[in-house]
Amino acid sequence: MLTDEQCYRAILSRDRRFDGIFFVGVSSTGIYCRTICTVKTPRRENCMFYPSAAAAEQAGYRPCLRCRPELAPGQAKIDAVSRLAAAAASYIEDGALTEQSVSELANSLGISDRHLRRVLQQEFGVSPIQLAQTQRLLLAKRLLADSNLSIADIAFASGFSSVRRLNALFQKRYRLNPTAFRKATNQPQDILCCELAYRPPLDWQGLLSFLQGRASRGVEAIEGDRYQRTVRIDQHQGWIRVSSIPNQDKLQVELSASLVAVILPVLTRVKALFDLAADPVLIAHHLRDLTVSCPGLRVPGAFDGFEVAARAILGQQVSVKAATTLMGRLIETFGTPIQTPISGLTHLTPTPAQIAQLLPQDLTALGILLSRATSIIAIAQAIVNRDLRLDAYSEIDTTIARLKTLPGIGEWTAQYIAMRVLAYPDAFPYADLGLRQALNVEKPAQVLQIAEAWRPWRAYAAMYLWKSLEQVG
Repeated sequence: MLTDEQCYRAILSRDRRFDGIFFVGVSSTGIYCRTICTVKTPRRENCMFYPSAAAAEQAGYRPCLRCRPELAPGQAKIDAVSRLAAAAASYIEDGALTEQSVSELANSLGISDRHLRRVLQQEFGVSPIQLAQTQRLLLAKRLLADSNLSIADIAFASGFSSVRRLNALFQKRYRLNPTAFRKATNQPQDILCCELAYRPPLDWQGLLSFLQGRASRGVEAIEGDRYQRTVRIDQHQGWIRVSSIPNQDKLQVELSASLVAVILPVLTRVKALFDLAADPVLIAHHLRDLTVSCPGLRVPGAFDGFEVAARAILGQQVSVKAATTLMGRLIETFGTPIQTPISGLTHLTPTPAQIAQLLPQDLTALGILLSRATSIIAIAQAIVNRDLRLDAYSEIDTTIARLKTLPGIGEWTAQYIAMRVLAYPDAFPYADLGLRQALNVEKPAQVLQIAEAWRPWRAYAAMYLWKSLEQVG
């Protein structure tokens, strides 16, 4: 909750900590910018401040062509007045209103459409449809600038029902024709390239190290400083490659052209996987000395919620290496083969529907213990039957409670899944042996007592404690 004077001081200093937290509309130009925009700072009396890009556009402002508001890092969800608003915004960003009505989205969140409208208006200053329209326009703007896709492909990839609709809304909001706006690009036709911004610092090598040790053979591969994986969303299959852009607070995401129709959910999942919405300065201020040795550590999320949940079950009371080996066998046996130009990417992760129809003996034949085979099948069946939803911003308490009713899933597994899959920053697998070793205590209750001071960032505290064990080793 910032005053207008605090916002103006932030743009005077071009403070990156506020990038994406709010946007400034300049009445003398009719343009809205990020806090880090390098144009001459406008006079105070010409500035209006908005909590979202959608609110700025609803007020009649066009996005700045220099700082490109569509590239601003996402809002830190933990800072939201309402976690419900953050959840709704995330689903809209994932393209939920492309195929659903506002009423259907509200129903999936367990609320009325009237309450959904009220929550989004309070949090972001716009209606659900206005938020969705801005998301679609900003994605179209990004694709026009950064790809050589046809206008028709861009329209449908961005969630518009027709090229005519894209042209009309683009002209109305930005006073430009999409064809006139776009610029030449050297990207090859079979690859799309996008950029995702984040708030520094970011321990990129730390993220890669964590993911490399747990990489699912055939699905994920880390090569140098690049993360690569296969992707399946609905009927669309392909691959992505993610790398850090030197000397810029951005990641570069390359996607196979086969994923153009689902580019929104792909980018949303990449943001979740690398925890790009985090505010590391705020977290460091709260965790203090814990963060000094490794600034910018993030909580790795999940590109595929079921994949990480299955991997968590396989990791119960065994080494990281052993769990990774078992996951590789599961993928090789039940995953779908796919051809990619990247060495090592050969399979798609099995879906819940594929695993739900198996018998425990099918998994025990791979060397998986019967109890864990039963757990993996049970969680797959719960997802297929819609008794369980594993994605970021699912209802936390309900999901954790439901997980713990499934066979073989206790507090540690449920908290670990909440930490990585549900993107819950206060999740804390306090029974973990590594946490006890890092804190030099014997009982989980002692870990909980110490961690009370780290709320609501205990997931980040866990990452720092695990990291301290590596540094000691």
